[in-house]
Amino acid sequence: MALRFGILVFPNIQQLDLTGPYEVLASAKGAEVELIWKDRNPVMSSTRLSLSPTVTFDDCPPLDVLCVPGGGGVNALLEDQAVLDFVRERAAQARYVTSVCSGALVLGAAGLLKGKRATTHWYAHDFLPEFGAIPVDERIVEDGNLITAGGVTSGIDFGLLLVARLLGQAEAETVQLSLEYAPAPPFRSGTPAQASPAVLAQAKERLAASRRAREDMFARWRGAGADPAPSRAHG
Repeated sequence: MALRFGILVFPNIQQLDLTGPYEVLASAKGAEVELIWKDRNPVMSSTRLSLSPTVTFDDCPPLDVLCVPGGGGVNALLEDQAVLDFVRERAAQARYVTSVCSGALVLGAAGLLKGKRATTHWYAHDFLPEFGAIPVDERIVEDGNLITAGGVTSGIDFGLLLVARLLGQAEAETVQLSLEYAPAPPFRSGTPAQASPAVLAQAKERLAASRRAREDMFARWRGAGADPAPSRAHG
C-alpha cells in the first residue's frame, strides 16, 4: 500500500520549504504526495513561483504524514481557523506530524507543540515558547511522531530522514544518491553562528517585515490575555 504524504500549500509560501521535501518524498518508492489547500486554484509563492494544489481540505484523502512548510504566508495561517482546524484534525490521524521552517508556528497555533521539543527557522526560534514548545537549536528535531525541521534547505534533510523512518535507510540513501544530494556550499554563512555580523544584519533586514508582523500578532494576543496555542486550538 502506498505511503501518502500531504504538504500544505498556501499563498506566499517559501517554495523551497515545499519543493525540497516534495522532491525527496515523491522520489521514494511507492510514495504519493498531495499538495493541500482550501481550493485547487494556483497559489503564488513568495518568489512568484506558481504552485497548484492537488486536493482540498474537503476531499483530502487519509494521510500517513502531514507536513506544514513555512514562509511569510504563515502569518495569515496563524489566525485562520479553517487551516488550524484542518491541521489539528489530520494531525490526530497521521503517523507523523511534521513541519519545515516557520511551518512549526502553524503546528504551535493548532496546539500541537505544547511540551514538545521543536525547531524552526533561526529568526522564528524565539516564538516557539509562546506555544509551549521546548526550543532546540538543531537542524531536525524528533519528539515522538512530531518532526520539525529548521529553515528552508533543512527540508531536504528532513525528507530523507522521514523516508528512512518509514521505508528504511537503504531507500533513503537510494533517493539521496538519485538526487545527487551531497551539499558542499561555497560559503560558510548558512547559520547565524557561521555568518559574519554584516551578513547576519543584512539577512535580518531582509526578513524584517515578516518578523515585525509576527511580533505585532503575538503582542496583540498577549495584550488580549490569550494563550496563542489554546486560543487558536479551541476557537
